[in-house]
Amino acid sequence: MLNPFLLNGSKSEQGMLQDLINESLRMYGIDVFYLPRQFVNEKTVIKEVVESEFNTAFPIEAYVESYDGYSGQGTILSKFGIQELDDLTLTISKERYENYIQNLIKKIPNSKLTSRPKEGDLIYFPLGDRLFEIKYVEHEKPFYQLQKNYVYQLSCELFRYEDEVIDTDIDIIDDNIQDYGYIQTLNMIGAGVTAEATTTIVNGGVRFVTITNRGSGYTSAPEVKFSSPRSGGTKATAVAEMISGIVDFCESDPNLLRVQKILITNPGSGYTTAPQITFIGGEGSGAEATATIGDGVIGPITVTESGSGYLTQPTIIFTGISTVSAAATAVLSNGSVSSIQIINAGLGYTSAPDITIGNPDSTGGTGTFKFNEVITGSISGTTGRVKYWNIVTNILEVSNITGNFKVGETITGLESSASYVLRKINEDNLSDTGSLNNSNTGDKFANNLEIETEADLILDFSEKNPFGTP
Repeated sequence: MLNPFLLNGSKSEQGMLQDLINESLRMYGIDVFYLPRQFVNEKTVIKEVVESEFNTAFPIEAYVESYDGYSGQGTILSKFGIQELDDLTLTISKERYENYIQNLIKKIPNSKLTSRPKEGDLIYFPLGDRLFEIKYVEHEKPFYQLQKNYVYQLSCELFRYEDEVIDTDIDIIDDNIQDYGYIQTLNMIGAGVTAEATTTIVNGGVRFVTITNRGSGYTSAPEVKFSSPRSGGTKATAVAEMISGIVDFCESDPNLLRVQKILITNPGSGYTTAPQITFIGGEGSGAEATATIGDGVIGPITVTESGSGYLTQPTIIFTGISTVSAAATAVLSNGSVSSIQIINAGLGYTSAPDITIGNPDSTGGTGTFKFNEVITGSISGTTGRVKYWNIVTNILEVSNITGNFKVGETITGLESSASYVLRKINEDNLSDTGSLNNSNTGDKFANNLEIETEADLILDFSEKNPFGTP
């Protein structure tokens, strides 16, 4: 039985000890940020968290137990590449948590177990600019001094990002996940600019080419060759446009190609008779075509302004006095007109016609997307979060995608109101999912395709049993 004349754990003594601990933490500790986990979606049976967010961060002083460096296995070389397995042990004041953080967490939706620090919450460690996940909370060490516990000891390990939403509005915290997770690159259309082009007039040029035999068995477009004109003339040039999916007695494979159309890149000049046309390469055979020549036809078309903002091929109109008007088609590259190929070089022009190229599909994007803001597709309704935005190249990187964006729809930022038209989606740009650290190197944990490819080089069952024939 305790001595009734001695104070053993009175409230005043416990309060004094708690004050001393709080003061010690302020003197010898550092300020960290505590990020409570919000459970957005979880399994109903085993309560597995499917989706979670970290939208708030509270500063609190903590003492670093591992003063001589991180604990854990450190940086190791595993079968998944280089992995950083650093651990961190922190001590925080129980009173400070209960009087400060606990009351604030209670107001946050989808938060659970607010009475103490909980496993799964995050700690931002500013000295290493890293996020750590709490794995275990010890509340009985030191063991009941004056009949009470005064601190929480947090055992943490380096946080492995799995597409959680981290949006605390504190840049030094949020940017830790900028290069991690499933990242999709979207090429946006900036300010639309109409393309421009010029041409000349030549005599004895190739007006158009007629296909008399598509040929068969081509795996790629053959090279189109014209015979040379008389001395002083210019040889014509053209490219073949191919078609697939035609099956008949000559060709049973729908994946192989045939010649569909000849597009003239230079009508040439000085021809007095129609040139001969031959097709070289492409691993096929049988293609044949004839050329029709004429005087007063347009020459090569020079693109003087590539323009921007084109999603579809623009119309091309030739304005000038002629017997037969010319016709051409545009070749697009990254939303700009890279070249113009001639379908019909026209006939009877006495002077070079004016070339009018249709307006781009987009009149121009506006605004600057903000890091971590939510974006929405106008047609698909797909949402995502901004990882990176380059207003010069119009490259937008997004993650946490909830659907499939569609080319041609308008992408709008919820906070910035930035709005641009989507031109292209790059599918081969998945970022590595790895432990978060202050460098830009992940641990290659999700490089499944690379691992499978390299494994196939070691054991190949496609042709024979690598272990021998029994």
